[in-house]
Amino acid sequence: HVQLVESGGGSVRPGGSLTLSCAASGDTFDANCLGWFRQAPGKEREGVAAIHTAGSSTYYGDAVKGRFTISRDNAGNKLSLQMTSLQPEDSALYVCGADGIRGLRPPPDYNYWGQGTQVTVS
Repeated sequence: HVQLVESGGGSVRPGGSLTLSCAASGDTFDANCLGWFRQAPGKEREGVAAIHTAGSSTYYGDAVKGRFTISRDNAGNKLSLQMTSLQPEDSALYVCGADGIRGLRPPPDYNYWGQGTQVTVS
């Protein structure tokens, strides 16, 4: 059983910063992509950021380019998402996934998902 647990969500004021973490209990950082997706009420599920475990290539959704940074810590089995210049439209449930092959292309094809962490910008 591979478990992903997100943390770091919460409330932040516009313009603020927040860093999300996703801790993995299994061997999920050695293959394919790790990614962050978000779901806001009334909106489609949106790809936020993804990183390939081989070469550390990164991908970002247009809405977050220049503001969010995805990174991984293999030693700590952790995926992170640094978010800056947060705006109300960034409010969503942020979910991390592991072992994907499509990056941010829909539909999400990650084999493992966490339960998500809520980010509210207001």
